Order: sequence, then structure tokens, then C-alpha cells
Amino acid sequence: MYRSVYDLKSFYNGKIGRVVRRVLQERIRDIWPDVHGLRVLGGGYASPYLRSFMAEAERVIGVMPAGQGAHDWPQDGKNLVCLAEEGELPIESNSIDRVVLIHSLEFAELLQPALQEVWRVLKSSGRVLVVVPNRGGLWSRADWSPFGQGTPYSASQIHYFLHDNLFVHERTEEALFMPPLRFGGVLKFASVFERLGRYVPFMAGVHIVEASKQLYARADKGSGSKLRVRGRGFMPRPAPQNFYTDQPPPQ
Repeated sequence: MYRSVYDLKSFYNGKIGRVVRRVLQERIRDIWPDVHGLRVLGGGYASPYLRSFMAEAERVIGVMPAGQGAHDWPQDGKNLVCLAEEGELPIESNSIDRVVLIHSLEFAELLQPALQEVWRVLKSSGRVLVVVPNRGGLWSRADWSPFGQGTPYSASQIHYFLHDNLFVHERTEEALFMPPLRFGGVLKFASVFERLGRYVPFMAGVHIVEASKQLYARADKGSGSKLRVRGRGFMPRPAPQNFYTDQPPPQ
């Protein structure tokens, strides 16, 4: 069971974990190719994917959930990771430009407070990228990997949860098409699986969903149906009022 941060660290230190990191990191950077001067926050266990932002972003922060534990990161510099409850992030409101959630929502004990906190810390122009295991994919059945633990989701479920917590859906991508096999021959062709897998999206191992922060409620356009009124309309006659000019009103 991937209930400890060190289980996740061990997975990404292994051969298949390094391939998974490369595949997903390329897709994440395709969606967010430019983060110059932005503040990037990683939630869940996002540290394997945050390093690519460090050379560009104004600041990179990792927040690991208290139930999972935390370890310092990066190993070759000052620590950029803190430990916090999912519903109580130690981050100032309206201060983050981009949030990456990976190995987060499928393990969240309280999903709504976690998303509400992400909404709170995001700026008005901020965006969140959610990476979750695909309920119908093969990786959700590989219980030896972190993608086979927790609660997998369909794309429509993630869209609903985001919309219900005041996020606007921007796009959905599918990734991790290679089968969850630890054979060296399969790992060598990971990039080939990714190219071919876009033609069969239901085989994806994970959903990558981007959403933006919604500040105002959308106006309901209504059903568009018209109501026909029969007969002549009329306006009620106003009640008479006592207007006067020279005479005072009666006592």
C-alpha cells in the first residue's frame, strides 16, 4: 500500500518510476510550456515533476499531506517542501499562479476541503492541473504502483468535482498508455505507446485535467421556451391620491 511518502519515493527511484516520470513530465510541460515569473505549487506527491519548473518559475513550493508524510526536496539545495493538512494549506490566499496535484485527490480523505483550499490560494488568473488514475485504465489495477492505490476516477467525475468547487474546466488530456509491466522491453517503447495511445484514449493510465479559477457564477440562460398568453392584457388602475395646491389636507 502506498500510504507512506517513502513508498512513493521508492517507486520513482526505480526503473519504471523514472520512465513514468519522464512520460508525465513531458505531457505536463506540453500543457504549461511557459511558467516564467510564476509561482508554482505542487500538492500530493508532486516533487518528481516540480524540478522542470525551477529554472523558470519565480518560486516552486511542494506541500505533502500530513497523512502521507514528507521528506526534504530537492536533495541538492534548500528544502522547498512542507507538511500540511489537505484542508489547511500554509499558503497565503491569492498568491499562487499554478497548482499541480498528483497522487493527491485519489488519496484525499476530504476531497471538497482540499479543492477549496486550492481555490483559495490560487490567484484570479490561476490554474490547476489534476493528474488522477483512470478508472477504466490498466494502471488503476496495478496495485504495486501508486496509480493502483486510492480511488481512481473517470474524466466526468473529475469535471464534476472541479465544477462543484468553483473551477472552470479548460481541457482534458490522457497519458500513460504503456502497459503497467516492469519488463525492460516495454519500458524502451514507452514513447511509442504514448504516440499510438492518443488514438485509443480509453486505454490511458491517467487523466490530466486543467481548470481555471471561477470568480463569478455563470448566468443561467434558461431553457429558451416561450409562453403564449391569450386574451387582452390590462394594467390595474392606481388608487386615487389626495393631491392639493391651495387647500390643506383634512385634519
